[in-house]
Amino acid sequence: MKIKITKILAKIPLIKKLIIKTPRIGVVRLNGVIAPQYGTLSRGQIDFESVEPLLEEAFKLPEIKAVALVINSPGGTPVQAALIADKIRALSKEHKVPVYAFLEDVAASGGYWLACAADKIYGQKGSIIGSIGVISAGFGFEQLIKDYGVERRVHTSGKNKDMLDPFKPESPKDVKILKALQKDLHVQFIDWVKTRRGKKLKGTDNTLFEGDIWVGEQAVENGLIDGCAEMKAFLQSKYSKKVKFIELYHSKGFLSSIIGLKNTHKSLEINDIAQSVDRFLLWNRFLQK
Repeated sequence: MKIKITKILAKIPLIKKLIIKTPRIGVVRLNGVIAPQYGTLSRGQIDFESVEPLLEEAFKLPEIKAVALVINSPGGTPVQAALIADKIRALSKEHKVPVYAFLEDVAASGGYWLACAADKIYGQKGSIIGSIGVISAGFGFEQLIKDYGVERRVHTSGKNKDMLDPFKPESPKDVKILKALQKDLHVQFIDWVKTRRGKKLKGTDNTLFEGDIWVGEQAVENGLIDGCAEMKAFLQSKYSKKVKFIELYHSKGFLSSIIGLKNTHKSLEINDIAQSVDRFLLWNRFLQK
């Protein structure tokens, strides 16, 4: 008798809404260069401080079935990437919620590091994926200041404190130290990918871990991703057509936005400009028309 009454009540719209709970997917977009918060031009950037509260909120959603990471990043600093990835794994384990990564235009270098925090990774056929390596780029200005008669004065305590100074000729000793650092970071990156992808990886270390990039279907073939799929269609087919996607993002009040804009115009510094150039160069490596 009780079962019949429950079925009848369940047909009433309001009661039905209360009884039948809608499954939810938390969506966190990781879009931009990976770098710590610094200066005023922080848009188009991924950093741990900004992403952590979004991840916390995503995993705590009621009726949560999964968290989807939508990634579009050419990479950046390894520490920020590792902090975010470790946080994702910790929350997934704590809340027993699976994580899916969906790669858009680019998931290269640190962008792919983030993707490996997911239990499953999906891209698009045209997604650029990989670049599992470490890079350091800069400029040498020693001839420029010489041509303009500029005298550079640097005083240090510690013989390596001015290592890789762009206004001095490049030193083989400095390069050797830098290469050693890069090698250590590269090993950390490789270990992370192997830990997360395991037996799915197909190919030798020389094939997969020398900084090469692939498009979607090639990345499927070598085991870097699990397939090519669009986020909503894939998760609806897996969970339910009625699944609700909850996008987590930062929101500012009107006054905060105005103040933020004013500060940006007033405090535009050389460091901010340099960061913008760095972001452009990182993206430009992968998105050339």
